[in-house]
Amino acid sequence: MSLKRIATTLALSALAAFTVSLIGWQVRAETNRVQFPNLEEMVHYTTVRRGNVMEHIMTTPAAMEAVKNGQPIPAGTHFVLVDHRDGELYRYFVMQKGENWGADYDASRRTADWQFQWFWPDKSINMSENTARCQSCHRSQQGSDFLFTAYRIPRFSGTPVE
Repeated sequence: MSLKRIATTLALSALAAFTVSLIGWQVRAETNRVQFPNLEEMVHYTTVRRGNVMEHIMTTPAAMEAVKNGQPIPAGTHFVLVDHRDGELYRYFVMQKGENWGADYDASRRTADWQFQWFWPDKSINMSENTARCQSCHRSQQGSDFLFTAYRIPRFSGTPVE
């Protein structure tokens, strides 16, 4: 084998090992303080559709009142995205706010006191998801308490806003 071919093979092997380690890092979930809420106590205020994906988003009546009144969302609040694929329940995405929960993370990951978790349909934690990715995306919504759909809450009048 030529020296050039050996160097190329080693470089490709190193790149593959780095990629596998990076991908492995990206898909690891973490346990945190988020608890699965009682969905019966929540209000389904909006639905988002994207192709074969339909997401029902819900929260507590107290959170809805806080948003409508321009008040801070109270600690203990859950927002739940119920993720359906091709008409079947696929998973749940839960964000929960807790008193001083932001301190659990480095400032670069912090989304105030919100924490995020994915759950399977049986409500067990989905450890194949990356919650750091959730924080990264939701950081762009700092002006709306890290919520993408807060602007829909004032428009809710008993029927989910689409």
